[in-house]
Order: sequence, then C-alpha cells, then structure tokens
Amino acid sequence: MPPVAAAILIVTLVAVCGLLLGGIRIRGIGLGPAGVLFAGILFGHFGASIDPEIADFTKEFGLILFVFTIGLQLGPGVIELWKKQGILLNSMALSIVVQAVILICAFVLLLELPVFTSAGLFSGATTNTPSLGAAEQAALSLSGNERPAGIGSLASAYAVAYPGGIIGIIASMLLIRRLFGINVNDEVAQIKELEKQDHEPIERRTIVIDNPHLGSIPFGQIPGVEDSGVRISRIRRAGEDIVQAATDETDLHDGDLVQLVGPRSTLDRIEPVIGRKVDVDLMKEPGEVAYRRVLVTDPQALRKTLRELSLDKVFNTSVTRIIRSGVELTARGSSRFHYGDIAHIVGDKESIERVTKFLGNSGKSMKETHFSPLFFGIAIGVVAGMIPFHLPGVPFPIRLGFAGGPLVAAIVFSLIGSVGKFVWYIPYSANLALRELGIILFLACAGLGAGETFFEAALSVQGVQWMGLGIIVTMVPLLTTGIAARMIWKQNYLTICGVIAGSMTDPPALAFANSQADSEASSTAYAAVYPLTMILRIIAAQAIIMMFA
Repeated sequence: MPPVAAAILIVTLVAVCGLLLGGIRIRGIGLGPAGVLFAGILFGHFGASIDPEIADFTKEFGLILFVFTIGLQLGPGVIELWKKQGILLNSMALSIVVQAVILICAFVLLLELPVFTSAGLFSGATTNTPSLGAAEQAALSLSGNERPAGIGSLASAYAVAYPGGIIGIIASMLLIRRLFGINVNDEVAQIKELEKQDHEPIERRTIVIDNPHLGSIPFGQIPGVEDSGVRISRIRRAGEDIVQAATDETDLHDGDLVQLVGPRSTLDRIEPVIGRKVDVDLMKEPGEVAYRRVLVTDPQALRKTLRELSLDKVFNTSVTRIIRSGVELTARGSSRFHYGDIAHIVGDKESIERVTKFLGNSGKSMKETHFSPLFFGIAIGVVAGMIPFHLPGVPFPIRLGFAGGPLVAAIVFSLIGSVGKFVWYIPYSANLALRELGIILFLACAGLGAGETFFEAALSVQGVQWMGLGIIVTMVPLLTTGIAARMIWKQNYLTICGVIAGSMTDPPALAFANSQADSEASSTAYAAVYPLTMILRIIAAQAIIMMFA
C-alpha cells in the first residue's frame, strides 16, 4: 500500500477508536479526545506505523491548528485575564515548574540518577518536547558538539515518562475535583456570574431637561458624556408630541424629554447634571424613529473608534450599545467594533439603511471561514516560533516552537482584528471543528510514535522506575499547587485545570479539561500561562544539564 494511503488509513482508524474510547464515561468522567493518544499507543504496540516524515508533518500541523484556533478565539479574553489575574496564574505556573526542577535535582543527588536520564524525565513528565531538544543542545554544547556517552537515555526516559505524564495530569485534575467535591456545572455558573459582574447591565432612562445653565448645547458636548458609556437615542421636544431620533449632535433645550441608554451607575451620575427622571417610555410614543440590530462585517468599520467613525455626524444615527459574544457593552467614544459585533442603531429609517450598508450586516459572512488570513497567521506564527531570542543571564537561545509561536501570533491577530481585507475571524462552530481536528491528528501520531517502544520500556525494571519517578514529577507539583489554588486563592476549578494544562504545555490535557464543561475558562487560563511556561521549561531543562553534566 502506498505510504500516504497507509498513513491516512491508520490515522483515521486510530482516531475512530480513540474517540470511541474517549466517549466512554464512568460516573460522568471520560477521556474525551485524549483517548486518541492511548488508542495510538495500542496501535503502535501491535505494529501499526506510518512514514516518519508523514507522521511528523501530520503531528506538527495538527498541533499548530489546535493552538492557533485557541489563540484566535480567546485573544481578548486572555488579555482581560492577564489584567485581573495574570500575576497570580503565572505565579501558580512558575510554582509548578520550580517544584518539578527541585524534584529532579533531588533524584540526581539522592538516587544518583544519571543526569541525562533526569533531564529526559523532566521533559517527558512535563510533556514538553521543546525542552527535550533544548536539553540535547545543552549536552552537545558541553561536549564540543560530539555526542557524549549516555545521551541516548534522554530520549528513552522522555518516551517512557511522556504517556505517564499525560495520565498524571488528567489524574491530578480528577483528584482535585474529587477531593473538593466539585460540581463542574456549578463552576460554569460561577464563571458566568463573574462575567456578568464585570459588565454592568445596560438600561434605558427618560429624563426631562430642566437645567437652564446648559443653554442650547449638543448632548455630546456635555462634560464627561462622550466616554461615559451613556448614549442618547430619542428626544421629544418641549411642547411637541412627536418623538425624533437623537444623536450626540442633538441640541438640548429646557423641557425636552430625552431617552438615555447606559449603565445604571453612569446614568445616576449624568441625570443630576441635565435634569430629572420621569416615568415616560419614549419608545411607545408616536414618532418616526427606527431601531435596528446591525452586524458589523465590513472591514472599513473595524479598527476605528466610534469617535473616528462619527456615525452620528455622517449618518445621523446613534449607537446605543454593542453586543459582543453575547455580552452587552457600552458604546463609548473610544469603543472599537470587532468583526461580528452587533450594533444597536437608532435613527430615522433612511439613515439606518445607509449606516447598515456601511457596517456590512452580512449574515452570510458570519458563517464563512476566512482561510487566507488563517493561513497567513499560521505562517507568521511558525516563523515567530523558529526565531531564537536571548534572555539576560541565559547562555543559549530560546525558541517558542511550533506550539508557542502560532499561539502568540493568534492572540496578537485576534486583538488586531483586521488589516485591510484580512479579517481574523472564524465562526465558532468552524473554530471548534478545526481545533478538534488538530488535536486528533496530533494525538494519533504522538500515540503511534510512542507505542512502538512504550510497553517494552515501561515493563522493564528500569522503565518502571523511570515511569514511577516521572509520575511523581508530574503529579506532586500539580496537586500541591492546585490544592493551594482552591483552598487559599479560591480559584475556579476550570481555571485551575487550564493553569495545570498550560503549565505543562500539554494540548491533550487541555482537550480533556475542555471536555468536562461547555466553557472557555480552561482554554483562556491555558493561553494566559503558556508563553511564560514554555520559556521556563526550555531554560529549566538546559539548566539541569548545565548543573550536573
């Protein structure tokens, strides 16, 4: 059978069996996509193999797809998490890395474990392939680029410890869940409640103007209004019965009734400045005011603030609020539209038609996957991951690799949003599909590669010792940090799982964490700690070689 056909057949069979295995749930808990890894190990053990170059390409491309789509979906959320808990979450990840290094050093000093074996155990137990390459580079640099005796144990110890590392990570998550009697649905509800608290509900309020000191002043020129998040949508002039559309350019006069939209706390501050609240609903009064929810899909409306777009001046319309990913946001002068936002527009019918055309409002575009920017972003991420950079005091170059480079690039592109016609947006369903495909390809090939020698090495006396030590290196730091995070810092369980997976730079563990609940909390925490952890793992692996070789 041709190598390509054989590779496709084997990978698809591994994927099917692994997903069936992962779908088995015991007391509500299953392996999820991580089942593909163990199916791959079994297939590899019984002789199934694919061409090494095909396997390497498939595995790495799958990993790139997985991390890039995660970064693209979660970029803004990661930045918000950094602002709120960045120091705490990265400190937790740092604690996990440091504890693992201390355990490895103890094994070298107390058990007289060979240094190359110890470095391989560190990389395998923490499921970090780039750190294995960094350790090999450090070993070669110390021996004048000649292969030193015993360096082969680096890869052997890594291969034995790696599957145990994945099992240990998943087991740590489950132990923490069982230890604290955690109900995952309650954790999801808690996260949603916290998200609501971060975004104050938006409401409407009708106010009668009775401040003679205002004079005849446009609403937008009242001090503090523009970036307060309060918008004017309707006005009924004093002595008139007809309600008109209003914008920041609308002049206010004594006795006018205006409808304002914004957060309650901000409305409470603005109200005494211009008048007093009245029990009148201008939306029910007669008039020629139109209202529409408009999808923002035209690139020309992106990356500019509402102040720069001047929709009130150009189109005589008012943006009263913005809905993004199901969350209502205030429309401030400094607000920028993101692709796929829903803008609440108020104005006369003709003006709304014109602004709708300007903003795009293309439901079809929202269902399309823009592949050109997707592949462009992946290419930039791959290049970024290959670029070496130096840190002060570290005698060797650091690279983020195929996992770190695309992840960081995706986060950056998701924040940029668009450049010209390039828009970094993928429909949620398509994002999940690409993400799932990527992790399945990665796990299938990783399992096939490990399965060839796994049982032979694992069932030997030396292999059992290495696996046992590797599981200690995996689980002790995760459990101590996870328990402290729950007991002391009262962290959400899904966030803890994300930090655990991110601190081990382990996509299978993240896939398992995501399979526990319909929430992006684990993925967001994973992305928040991943860049720092990757650098620390690479430095730590080389430091172990430098200290003891």
